[in-house]
Amino acid sequence: MTTFNNIKNALLLTTITTLVGCTTVADMAGYDTATLNTDAAKSYSQVVSKASSQGAVDNTSATAIRVKNVFNRMKPYAVRANTTGVPFDWQVTVIRSPELNAWAMPGGKMAFYTGIVEKLQLTDAEIAAIMGHEMTHALSEHSKKDAGQKILTGLALQLGGAELQSRTGLSDDALGLISDYGLDKPFSRSQESQADAGGLRLMAQAGYNPEAAVAVWQKMEAANGRSNTIATLMSTHPNSGQRIAKIQALLPEVTPVYQAAAKAPANATSGATTGVTTRTIKRK
Repeated sequence: MTTFNNIKNALLLTTITTLVGCTTVADMAGYDTATLNTDAAKSYSQVVSKASSQGAVDNTSATAIRVKNVFNRMKPYAVRANTTGVPFDWQVTVIRSPELNAWAMPGGKMAFYTGIVEKLQLTDAEIAAIMGHEMTHALSEHSKKDAGQKILTGLALQLGGAELQSRTGLSDDALGLISDYGLDKPFSRSQESQADAGGLRLMAQAGYNPEAAVAVWQKMEAANGRSNTIATLMSTHPNSGQRIAKIQALLPEVTPVYQAAAKAPANATSGATTGVTTRTIKRK
């Protein structure tokens, strides 16, 4: 029990330090918002260019058209939600691939894979749930915070190992476990929960039924075809049961937003799908 409490206290100390300082540290190390967005845009251009050379960029299929329609409908709300102080140049590329995948880079550069739409038979509202989730990762600057966290983690392990050992009595192996599972994984799970919550609000504002987010993760769970009991301990994503419970708890807050948006003239003629369905998004 003493060792467990020591580990818990060490994690708490490190987590507080990280939450307070990770973004500032990232800025100091050259990972400021504008620089990250510019670098991401260059990388994104390379990814799109490579996909295009392989004939994988999809602009014309029914799936691509649906994804882009959802993106264009949600984009104004993502623009409005940007509090970084740096305008985003939002873009989405649909990539023909069997992967169940979607991701967003800093600055609003996004990719959506046809596999996640077609294999999971997503409704427009379910596409919006994933779209909003990924948009929120970009808006919350999770990549920037990850960069700062990694810097802090490295400094803590290089400079603070002896101090942590003197305070907690932890061995080198235990400190390694804190680095591997006590810092990166819980923080990333927190980011995922934040992305879920922000995504719910974005999709609701755009007139998509937020209940669809529940269906998304149910579909993903079915696609996985296995229990997440072990994966919860090691994965950077919460397991589906935990995720769905948190989403359901947020529905009373965002459903009125959706209902108001659905009554608005702009959404009344846009054919928003209110169906429910989906699950697992791999992030890059």
